[in-house]
Amino acid sequence: MQKLLIFTFFTLCLLFCCDWAIAQADQYDRQQQVSFDNQGRPIKKDTSNQTLEHRDPLADSITIFYHYFDSTRILTIDSSINDFYTRYPVPFTYTDLGNFGNAARSVLFKPVLLPGWDAGFHSYDVYRYKVEDTKFFQTTRPYVETAYLLGSRGEQMIDLFHTQNRKTNFNLGFEFRLINSPGALKNQNTNHNNLRINTFYQSDNKRYSNYLIFINNKLQSSDNGGLQQDDALRSLSLNDPFEANTRLGSSVFSYRNIFSSTITTGTEYKESLLLFRQSYDFGQKDSLVKDTITYKLFYPRVRLQHTVQYSRSSYTFQDFAPSVEDYQNYYGYLLLKDSVSFNDNWKNFTNDFSIISFPQKNNLNQYLKANAGLELIKGYSLNTQTDYNNIYVGGEYRNRTRNKLWEIEASGKFYVTGHYNGDYSALLSLKKSLKNNIGSLALGLQNVNRTPSFVSSEYVSSFPSSPASNFNKENTVKIFTNIEIPRIDLKITGEYFLLTNYVYFDGFYASKQASSIFNVLHAGVEKKFGIRKHLNFYTEIHAQQTTANAPVNLPFIFTRNRLAFEGNFFKNLYLSTGLEIKYGTAYKADGYSPMTGQFYLQDSITISNRPDVNLFLNFRIKSFKGFVRLENLNASEPSQGFQFVHYNFAAPHYATRGLWFRLGIWWNFVN
Repeated sequence: MQKLLIFTFFTLCLLFCCDWAIAQADQYDRQQQVSFDNQGRPIKKDTSNQTLEHRDPLADSITIFYHYFDSTRILTIDSSINDFYTRYPVPFTYTDLGNFGNAARSVLFKPVLLPGWDAGFHSYDVYRYKVEDTKFFQTTRPYVETAYLLGSRGEQMIDLFHTQNRKTNFNLGFEFRLINSPGALKNQNTNHNNLRINTFYQSDNKRYSNYLIFINNKLQSSDNGGLQQDDALRSLSLNDPFEANTRLGSSVFSYRNIFSSTITTGTEYKESLLLFRQSYDFGQKDSLVKDTITYKLFYPRVRLQHTVQYSRSSYTFQDFAPSVEDYQNYYGYLLLKDSVSFNDNWKNFTNDFSIISFPQKNNLNQYLKANAGLELIKGYSLNTQTDYNNIYVGGEYRNRTRNKLWEIEASGKFYVTGHYNGDYSALLSLKKSLKNNIGSLALGLQNVNRTPSFVSSEYVSSFPSSPASNFNKENTVKIFTNIEIPRIDLKITGEYFLLTNYVYFDGFYASKQASSIFNVLHAGVEKKFGIRKHLNFYTEIHAQQTTANAPVNLPFIFTRNRLAFEGNFFKNLYLSTGLEIKYGTAYKADGYSPMTGQFYLQDSITISNRPDVNLFLNFRIKSFKGFVRLENLNASEPSQGFQFVHYNFAAPHYATRGLWFRLGIWWNFVN
């Protein structure tokens, strides 16, 4: 950890020193007036016929925008402050096991919709950096965002982000995040760190370009197995949750220390990924003369694209000081050694070649793509090597019309040979702007046929999972709709799932496959109501329903509501403060198995919680943003002198936090 922080510090120093070191070399570029074409691409003016030097119009400001990897949609930085969860890594629709960084799951139905290989460990996905959420920026000046979140009992998060254009055709991005939280209970400390470096380069003639992404995720979380007695938190002698006995984790090794990253009993997931994509365009040169300035343009018509991706991942559960009695009593697991260790390791190499055609020369948001790829996958577990070699083909069509009235997306991927032969995914999505541009309507259909995840279906995994039989392929049909009307701050969503051969865990170790087809229906509405001049009410309501005997338990209603006093005061002060309430109806929430890292179906314990009640104060002064929160006021117990000892539960035996304080700052810098 110390080495990583030192590396981060010197990397940032190096980036800033580079600005000074090549200042003379970049002087000519800074004198150019940067403009952008209708695709958001930077273009330089031709100054060959000019004799006077003009003042740089961007000298005292910044123009910055970005797009996600594999997307052409241009986005700008979000400066809003009214929702803390736009900056907090865990969405409000997720619930963790009691501490920031512990295993988390969505209370809304989210099946795995990826064909091909999947290790099956998704309980910590919300804390990972991923390829698809990588942002590629274009900026006229170096931009830095620093964030620090401090919570009760030593909880902290450090988030650093830096991007700059070395030249107009080369951008560098750097991200680092540290999550460290000792927690309130025994043996639930967490220590996650994430690193991402990405670059984008385009040649001066705009024909050649490349993307580079490097991601490193290291996720460490202790697992205490939950409370031995659920009501233990109401009768503590010192009113300290650390007094309560937990099912895993010896009290000898359980201590709270914000400087420690040691995981004696718990989970450690590691992932390193390197992706390199390059392309070469064939097309048409052009120029645009405006106000005596000539802009050089290039319109690609055919693109040859090559993508190479290599990843290494490791999934581990370990317990260096196990209790034979606890494992036997709580989990029915007979220890044969003086320690517990399960570990799966994977290496994945993917080589993909694509041909992309652009039917309209001045609309890069319309293209037709055909691709094929080779996957070489190696797994190591139980002293056994597993090899999966696969070939897949795919295609994609996207079109966002120039008048922005229609958006069409159709894509597919099919595994032709290999272990995952027959796996496929298909997606069709249509989006239409409503009359008078008041909003939009989107409709879509997705179908995924996939081999069940490795940990739930293969006997050679080192984790103690026990597949009931040889499973058939899972098939999921998803029909979805989305209506947005920004003029009245209304958003409506709907999802319908039809699932066949659904694979799930129904205990600490056993995985099963549903014998019958079942469906899940989800509808949601999000609305902002203006009550008075500075008083607004935000509501978001989700309803979910499954067919009878479906192997899925979900809250029928889940809602979040905020009453906020907000506005712009004293010229530079933007304020949003008020009350937030989250609530989910009673249901048989999934249990959690520390040994396999899986949430599992259980039908014996009903979780019925009080609404979560939080106070918040969010503000922005120029580029400085502050978030102050007092959470879980609902834990107050009047019968015990208003002590905060009434804990909600995220899963059977896993209590959530009591009264919790958070202070977060986000600060932007432009160099």
